[in-house]
Amino acid sequence: MSLQIYNTLTREKELFKPLESGKVKMYVCGPTVYNYIHIGNARPIIVFDTVRRYLTYRGYEVKFVSNFTDVDDKLIQAADELKLTVPEVASRFIGAYFDDVDQLNVAKASINPRVTENMDEIIAFISALEKSGFAYQSEGDVYFRSKKFTDYGKLSHQPISELQHGKRVETSERKQDELDFTLWKAAKPGEIYWESPWGNGRPGWHIECSTLARRYLGDTIDIHAGGQDLIFPHHEDEIAQSEALTGKTFANYWMHNGFLNIDGEKMSKSLGNFITLHDLLKEHDANVIRFFMLSVHYRRPISLSEATLEDAKNGLERLKTAYQNINYRIERAEEDYYNEEEQENLLEQLIELKQQFEDEMDDDFNTANAITAFYELAKRANIYLASEWVSIQVLREFLSMMSLFAEVLGLKLEDSDSMRLADDTVNALIEERQIAKSEHNFARADEIRDLLKEKDIVLEDTAHGTRWRRG
Repeated sequence: MSLQIYNTLTREKELFKPLESGKVKMYVCGPTVYNYIHIGNARPIIVFDTVRRYLTYRGYEVKFVSNFTDVDDKLIQAADELKLTVPEVASRFIGAYFDDVDQLNVAKASINPRVTENMDEIIAFISALEKSGFAYQSEGDVYFRSKKFTDYGKLSHQPISELQHGKRVETSERKQDELDFTLWKAAKPGEIYWESPWGNGRPGWHIECSTLARRYLGDTIDIHAGGQDLIFPHHEDEIAQSEALTGKTFANYWMHNGFLNIDGEKMSKSLGNFITLHDLLKEHDANVIRFFMLSVHYRRPISLSEATLEDAKNGLERLKTAYQNINYRIERAEEDYYNEEEQENLLEQLIELKQQFEDEMDDDFNTANAITAFYELAKRANIYLASEWVSIQVLREFLSMMSLFAEVLGLKLEDSDSMRLADDTVNALIEERQIAKSEHNFARADEIRDLLKEKDIVLEDTAHGTRWRRG
């Protein structure tokens, strides 16, 4: 099966054909860094990191660009409240962003451009639009003439007459038309600003991504991605200003993830259910959060709750336990069992599961179904492990396949480094417990079991010895 991507622009799944063979140019809208990112922001970060991982797995060289909006009204307000400069606020929360997403095992972008470091390019972009008649100045502001771009509305699939104003489209008496959007904002007294042909000011939101995508990826890119809430007006406006400037297609594939709800309700500060990723990571394992985000197809809505996170924790534990069981058996196998026919049959099953995993990911990155294939792999590994005699070669193939699936999904199947530090201590206690049992000192054996249980260590007595795992 060839890779198919659902394109928001056409509302169809399309065969993926990159502009250049073997290479992919991908742009994902990044956060506005005035605070810690909220958990809704984490969904596209995880989703499109996984998309990138799978494209890399398929052999593509991916140039992945994700920006930081480091100047806007929210940053100016935060700077005032925190008694800092706008650049200081941005630097603080860019650092916090990396601290948080690193825990989610998100790979670093090829480039994370900051708006304030690309101001000359933004001003040049706006100037070119003004010269072509697509932009006009009004009292120090500069606006884009939306209706002059004949395809305006093609991404959101709405005729111009039905496009909404107000909440998502900024209103102003300076505009010639309600649908026109801001390219440059005149600075208010005391605000941070840059000099420009239109006076002191700063860029509008939409122009930032168009400029940065063009500078770092070129006039036309393969994939542009972000949350569903960005379709209109942000991405609609990006298309209009980019294609008005270049006369070329801005992006060939538009990908948008569905909304994240909290306990079935839309997340908002007014409802009191606003959660930052920073706070969620204090209470829940980052690996579980990532697994949860991938447990539903990226275009569908997903609901975060204690129950859904617990389900994700249990599901991930099934995979980790199988992986650790395989490692345990390989390390303690006294001799290698060889049955050529049995081995060939098992290896064929592994190839089939790998194909199933790839087919699901090829179908518009269906991580939910890919995880189902992962579960099946773990199930078959556990069945095989129940055999009295096992082939180390087959076990290593199981281990390799589980590692491959985990790498594509960005999951960690081993305990963290901090947990591994205690392994020697745990193993020593287990050995002491075994000696106590052999000497019929069952009181001490039970005492050790209870001690380990308090430390969240679960013991499992099997026919092949005692193994342990984190609870």
